[in-house]
Amino acid sequence: MNFRTTRTIVRAAATILVAAAPAVAARAQDTTTAAAAPRPLSLGDAARLAARQGAIAEAARYRADEATARVRQARSALLPNLEAVANDGKRTFNTASFGLPLPGFDPNGEVIGPVRTIDFRGRAAVPLVDVGALGRVKAARTTARSANADAANSAELAAQNASAAYLRALRTEEIVRARTADSSLAADLLGIAQDQLKAGVGVGLDVTRAEAQVAATHAQLIAARNDRDRARLDLQRAVGLPLESPVVLTDSLGGLAFAAPQLPDEAAAIAKALRTRPDLRAAEEQLQAARQQVSATRAERLPSVGVFADDGLTGASYNHLLGTYTYGLQVSLPVFEGFRREGRIEEQSAVVRELDVRSRDLRQQAAIEVRGALLDLASTREQVEATRERLRLAEQELAQARDRFRAGVAGNADIISASLALNSSRNLVIDALTAYQNARVSFARATGSVTELP
Repeated sequence: MNFRTTRTIVRAAATILVAAAPAVAARAQDTTTAAAAPRPLSLGDAARLAARQGAIAEAARYRADEATARVRQARSALLPNLEAVANDGKRTFNTASFGLPLPGFDPNGEVIGPVRTIDFRGRAAVPLVDVGALGRVKAARTTARSANADAANSAELAAQNASAAYLRALRTEEIVRARTADSSLAADLLGIAQDQLKAGVGVGLDVTRAEAQVAATHAQLIAARNDRDRARLDLQRAVGLPLESPVVLTDSLGGLAFAAPQLPDEAAAIAKALRTRPDLRAAEEQLQAARQQVSATRAERLPSVGVFADDGLTGASYNHLLGTYTYGLQVSLPVFEGFRREGRIEEQSAVVRELDVRSRDLRQQAAIEVRGALLDLASTREQVEATRERLRLAEQELAQARDRFRAGVAGNADIISASLALNSSRNLVIDALTAYQNARVSFARATGSVTELP
């Protein structure tokens, strides 16, 4: 096989790899998802979609519904209790169990009956004053608000996870493009080496090096495409979309890089975080609920007042039923219950102190997260500029090495080294852009505004 044939085959393979492979992949995707239209998805769309239908967010909302249902359960202690009872039965009596000697009966007791008793009765009990039950209702309402705030925090967490998955998907897209450019460059260098060998000004070692570089970039491109497809699957799971529904990422790492020209003010960002973060609201509501629970338990020492009544028909047969009723006012005053209430107060007071410490620590953590996110934003922006400068120099180095190789004053070892440096520089730029976008998401999470991302 002559060099012209070899060069033709290699260039054809590179062309198929670089140009045709994306089209083939697109056709394969169209075959598997012909029934589903691609869905445009931006970074902000992914965050909001995950907050609305992500598994973490949905589960937290169900927990909030459970807490709301417990409010109704606690409120039932303040509402009337109505009951309808119907009895129809027989029973016997031991006369000795009456405690009094009855004329005509054995003083040692004897069984009389059975006596049939029919009773239809309605009963009602209405609490009038129950301070302890009222306190438990207030504590349950506060707990429900805490659960709702916790659900909002879970939605923010789901949005953060989806945003991270979106950025991973963008990163893999950039990696595929970078590896495609590397493959094109390797194919061009192989063509130059073969032309020079044919002209008698090159050596076979240069061709072998170029072929090895083509094979290496080919393997990297295959791995990059696999990572891209897996990142897409992770993204669809994070946002709660069916895996059969294709998505189109409308953003890019380069386009998102410097969406905010100026860094936010630190004091304003911390104030916003302390005001809007749902986890802080949840902690405050939990602390308030615990305090209300302590007050409700202490209020159980107070008397409770209620009214009761029942009315019904009773008799020995259905042909002769007489109406009877009872009603009255009941006052209950707990006197001593073995210090059980005091033990509950001590336990709940310890819970209050624990939640107070946790709330203060969480507020401090929020401030630290805001400051840390701002530091990361500033650092990663500088890293982007530095890596872009390195990429420019790597491209310049490659161009100079290629010119020397074309002029025949150097082998392609310098080109291979320069192309590897360019490969590394492209990776560094992609990593820096990804780190910057992750810092933006972290800052949004620190201030409780992930779902407000554009």
